Amino acid sequence: MLFMAVLPARGQSLIELYESARGYDATFQAARAQHDAALARAAQSRAGLLPTVGLSAGVAHTRQDISPETASSGRGVNTKNVGINATQPLYRPANLASYEQGKRQVDIAHAQLTIAEQDLVVRVAQAYFDVLASQDSLALVRAQKVAVAEQLAFAKRNFQVGTATITDSREAQARYDLVIAQEIAAENDLQVKKIALDQLVGRPSSVPTPLAAPVVLPALVPNDIEQWVVQADAGHPSILQAQLGLDVAGLEVRKAKAGHRPTVDATLGYNITHNPQSTTTSAERSRIKATSVGVVLNLPLFAGYATENRVKETLALEDQTRSVLEATRRSVSQATRAAFLGQVSGAGQVKALEAAEASSQVALDANRMSYQVGVRINIDVLNAQTQLFQTKRDLAVARYGVLLGNLKLRQANGTLAPEDLLAINATLATNGRTAVDSTAPVAAPGRR
Repeated sequence: MLFMAVLPARGQSLIELYESARGYDATFQAARAQHDAALARAAQSRAGLLPTVGLSAGVAHTRQDISPETASSGRGVNTKNVGINATQPLYRPANLASYEQGKRQVDIAHAQLTIAEQDLVVRVAQAYFDVLASQDSLALVRAQKVAVAEQLAFAKRNFQVGTATITDSREAQARYDLVIAQEIAAENDLQVKKIALDQLVGRPSSVPTPLAAPVVLPALVPNDIEQWVVQADAGHPSILQAQLGLDVAGLEVRKAKAGHRPTVDATLGYNITHNPQSTTTSAERSRIKATSVGVVLNLPLFAGYATENRVKETLALEDQTRSVLEATRRSVSQATRAAFLGQVSGAGQVKALEAAEASSQVALDANRMSYQVGVRINIDVLNAQTQLFQTKRDLAVARYGVLLGNLKLRQANGTLAPEDLLAINATLATNGRTAVDSTAPVAAPGRR
C-alpha cells in the first residue's frame, strides 16, 4: 500500500473520462429521463385505437311514496347492480391522427437524446483540453521563470565584473517579478479548470493524459465544405426534429378537421340488476341479467364555430413550424460552414506557429550569443524569451483548438458520435515522451 501511494497518478484518457461523465453528468441524465418520459407519453396515443373496458357496481336505496295511499305505500326499495362494459373505436379520425403523432414523438425523442449525447462529447472534450492547456501554460510559465532567473543571475554577474550596467539587472528583475505573477495566475486557472472537469465526470482529482510528442493531429476528412453541408442537411438531429415537428403540426390539422366528422364505436356490455326487497308481489323480487351488443354513431352538427377556429389555429401553427424548419436548416448550414472554416484556419495556425516556434528559438539563441559579445543588451534577450514562450503557449492552445474543432465540426453537421473520440484519443501519450516535455527551453548560456 505504501508503494502504491508513492506512485505517480495514472492519467485518464479522453474516452475513459467520457464514459465516466456519461453515467454522472446531471444534464445528460436529465436529457435521458426526458427521453424515457417522451417515449411513455408517445405510447399513450395508441390507447385511442384500443378498446376500453370498465367494471361498474352500485347499491341504491329508493323511497317510494304512492298516492293515493295503499297498504304498500311509503316503502323503500334496495337495488344492487354490477356490470362490465367495453367500447371499441371503429372510426375515430382524431384518435388515428394522435396515434401517428405519437410515432413522430418517438423519433423526436431520439433526436433530442442524440443532441444531448453530442453536447456531452463536446463538453467533456472542452473540459479535458482546458485542463491540458492550463497545465501546459503553467509548465511554460515555470520554464520561463527558470530561464529569466538564469538571465537575472547572468546579468548580476556581468554587472559585478563591470561588463554590464545596473539596468540589465533591473530589467531582468522586473521580468522575473512579472513571471512570478503569471505563475500565480496560471496555478489558479489550472485549479479552476480541474474543478470543472471533476464536476463534469464525477471523479475527484482526475488527471487527463497529455498529447504525445511529436504531436500528430488527425486530418480533416472530407476536405470539402460542401460535403459537410450536404451531410448536415441530410441527417442533422435538429433538422430531423424540426421536420418531425412539421409532420406533427400537419397531423394536428387533421385532428382539428376531424371535429366535423362522425365517430363510430362498437359497444358490448353485460349487466346484472338485483332487487332483494321482499314485497307482496314476486315481480318486485327480481334479478335482471342483460347482455347488450351495439354500434354507436355520433355526428357533430354545430359546436359554436369552435371547430372552424381550431382548424384556422392549427393551420397557422403549421406555417410557423414550416418556418422553424427552414430557419433550422439555414442555421445548421451556417454553423457547419463556420466550423469548417475555423478548422481549416486552426490547422493553418498550427503550422504557422510551429514555424514561428522554430524561428523564435533561433532568434533567442542569436540574441543570447549577441548579448555575450556585447552587440545586444539584456532586454533583447528577455524579449526573445518572452516571444518564444508566448509562441509555445499559442501553439499548444492552437493544437487543442484543432482537436476540439474537429468534434465541433461534426457536431455542427450532426454526425458527431462517441466513436469520433477514438481518433483524438490516439493522439494522447500512453507512455513515453509527451508534448509538454518538448516545450522545455534550451539551457541558458554559461559564464562568459
